[in-house]
Amino acid sequence: MKKNYQTTVHAGRITPKKPRVECAAEQATLRGLPDTVTIAIADLAGDLEEGLLAFAVGTGLKVLDVILEDEAAALAGPRGRHDPERTAVRHGSDDGLVTLGGRQVSITRPRLRSADRSSEVQLPTYQAASSTELLGRQAMAKMLAKLSTRRYAVGLEPVGSAVEARSQGTSKSAVSRRFVVMTESALSDLMGADLSALDLVVVMVDGVNFASHCCVVALGIDIEGNKVPLALVEGDTENATVVKRLLVGLRERGLDVTKPTLFVVDGSTALPPAIKAVFDHPVIARCQEHKVRNVRRHLSGKVASIVEKRMRAAYRNPDALSGQAQMEALATELDRSHPGAAASLREGLAETFTVARLGVPPTLARTVRSTNPIESMIEICRDHCTNVKRWKDGTMALRWCAAGMVEARKQFRRVNGHLHLRKLRAALEAHVAATTPRRSSGKEAA
Repeated sequence: MKKNYQTTVHAGRITPKKPRVECAAEQATLRGLPDTVTIAIADLAGDLEEGLLAFAVGTGLKVLDVILEDEAAALAGPRGRHDPERTAVRHGSDDGLVTLGGRQVSITRPRLRSADRSSEVQLPTYQAASSTELLGRQAMAKMLAKLSTRRYAVGLEPVGSAVEARSQGTSKSAVSRRFVVMTESALSDLMGADLSALDLVVVMVDGVNFASHCCVVALGIDIEGNKVPLALVEGDTENATVVKRLLVGLRERGLDVTKPTLFVVDGSTALPPAIKAVFDHPVIARCQEHKVRNVRRHLSGKVASIVEKRMRAAYRNPDALSGQAQMEALATELDRSHPGAAASLREGLAETFTVARLGVPPTLARTVRSTNPIESMIEICRDHCTNVKRWKDGTMALRWCAAGMVEARKQFRRVNGHLHLRKLRAALEAHVAATTPRRSSGKEAA
């Protein structure tokens, strides 16, 4: 748009012409603002002594008073003059609250009623300034940053003693109520999001404990490499019933369960049956890091270090069959001296080599051969709720976990090796085609 830099003279003062505004929405916004605002700086001298921010806040509140009066004049006409075309009439003034820096500040606002005096007329600027949605977002951000409700007011910007004396909504109970509302909204948005547009290649499932409450969470990786928090459910443990309920919820929200999908899970034996009951063509891969840790728990001292080195060497073997043979040989050696470690090593061993058998390129393989991506999200959830000392119920655990997952999503980046995800999709399709038994035709059956 070409700018107009011509000037006009008003009462001996030269001012640049305003550029033309083509957008109707912008015109409507600018129409509600007064052309000039006169502020007596002497009235704000005390605020300036308390800092530039306090001065700016005091100035802003004075400007707000002018804007509200200007809007009232636009609707009801100037004070003391009859306007036959007015759409509203003045009805005195009333106390109001506007949102300012995580608190509510009391002001005096003009009050209007419709021309026939049948209903109240709201001023658009006051409606926008009094919205409490910003208060909820501020409370959620402060608490997820580990600021307690008791110290909430300490974390707010200084606005000057005069404004602080007119403030409210910073008590621990008020902040707690707003946080509950925001986390309920985060949980509802997470569990109600439409998943039909997602093209997931990898899904990870794991559990996180908040005191005595266990939340099972799911994380997806789409074809572009983006990590997507999918859902969570609360249960006593990561049992098949809880996991199946989680996955059925994904299907009901539109997630395509017919495509071959790589599921990366920990060592829980309940997960694979639940996954296979919901998804048509799942390919199960067990986390190699969990396998190493589980075997180490049955060993101690030097033996544990030696076994871990041999296990990691086997997992680094580019030949999946050779690496699995190395692990089976290690399990045979441990049979007499450490039978518990040998049994743990054999349990689900083949599924820990799934990624290697698929021929996933090394860059992407480092991402999908363990549950580190979902554990990173879980760690963010745990970190945000460090200050919580009393977990009232499972709903509270779900709310905090959902808020942590939403916050974690802001920190997500595309996974390493995301350019190879299409190769992984092709490898999954080939694997499913090779392992799915073909139906015999009528002639062959005869």
